Amino acid sequence: MKFLHLSSLALLSATTLLVGCGSDSSENTTTSPNSQTLAPNTQGSGNTTNNLSDATKALGIEVIPSSLSRTYSTSLNFDRYTKVDTPNGKAIHIVAQNQITDNQIVRARSILQSYLAPFPGSKYGEDKSAVANKMSDNGAILMLLNGVDDGSNKAAELDGQPLYYGEMQVEGGQWYIQQDYQHRDASFEEILHLVHDFGIGIDQESEFFGALPEFQADIRAAQINALNSGIWGANQPSWIDELQDENSLSQEYLAALIDVYYGLWGANTQFPHTGMYDIYLPKHRADIRTEDPQGEALLDNSFFLPYLAYNARIDESFKGDFSLKFNASLPYTHHAQYLKDITLTGENPSKVIVNQLNNSITGNSAVNTVIFSGASSEYQITSVDKEVTVVDLVDNRDGTNTLSGIEKLRFTDTEVELSTN
Repeated sequence: MKFLHLSSLALLSATTLLVGCGSDSSENTTTSPNSQTLAPNTQGSGNTTNNLSDATKALGIEVIPSSLSRTYSTSLNFDRYTKVDTPNGKAIHIVAQNQITDNQIVRARSILQSYLAPFPGSKYGEDKSAVANKMSDNGAILMLLNGVDDGSNKAAELDGQPLYYGEMQVEGGQWYIQQDYQHRDASFEEILHLVHDFGIGIDQESEFFGALPEFQADIRAAQINALNSGIWGANQPSWIDELQDENSLSQEYLAALIDVYYGLWGANTQFPHTGMYDIYLPKHRADIRTEDPQGEALLDNSFFLPYLAYNARIDESFKGDFSLKFNASLPYTHHAQYLKDITLTGENPSKVIVNQLNNSITGNSAVNTVIFSGASSEYQITSVDKEVTVVDLVDNRDGTNTLSGIEKLRFTDTEVELSTN
């Protein structure tokens, strides 16, 4: 758990204070990805020049722009860049080193976009433009770094929020499907730190640099209650003292809450009843309401969407059935149940099991099948311009699904082949 925060006006020019925090505290003996040895990733770009493939460019990935390349340089193994444009005409920058895969880059950008996606009718998230603008004004930079957080990567000393290869899962990849906590997915935590510090804002500093002081006041109140009540941070006195000194208590509390909310700890067997390496009492989303009701209030129509608002690119290595529906025998579905839209990549034939979130599913170049819960007579199927819409006529089951590049539909009673013309 690593993050940075603004503490003076000078930091508005993207100079940041990087502090250590989280599960690597002396009081926490949990094994984390940051303590693992990791073989170099051979699926990154390996790019040492400005030559990127057309496939990479099509994903919105570029070479490092000249305005950043002197700092995030090829000598430090930075070779690719992407961004999230903000309404004020600026951008939130994402820089990546040469062993990061393109899918990891896209996923990191997508998670950031999901956090910034509007939440219609919500208290603080109806329009998140001010948060996005603050992030770009305050110089927010996400660094996607090779390896793991073992102190060997010199680029970690640069200004920016670090997120390492060894802690970035990709939907459909081996670490994701197995829910491998040796490579625990820290993407949601670390990217949330960036949004919190540079966009929402942190109190108890000399000045408030964020866009949502009232929301931060709510977060702070929930954090204080959770700490005082033993809901979060119990039996971690040294770590809590460290966070107190860094003014990072509210950031770490919120990260634990959101990790559990999006199902990232449901599959963990080392701590079968708690979340975030036993630091947070709730383990599943349903637990939050009863075990941390003040935390629940931060989620109830407030800022964070109840589903993941990005189109997940299923890793090209994936084969088999990818389930968007929770299945206790499939560990990854603790998390995948909150996905709404996916795109199959690569050339392997796959099947996708829908959930209730009105899925948008895009196939790859192989033969792909979408699997539904009921009999074919319980669905309405329409096709317009190679896009197929399948509407479940039974309430609260499979919803309305929009399909592209899908060859077959499987129902409980039959399989329907779709025209590819």
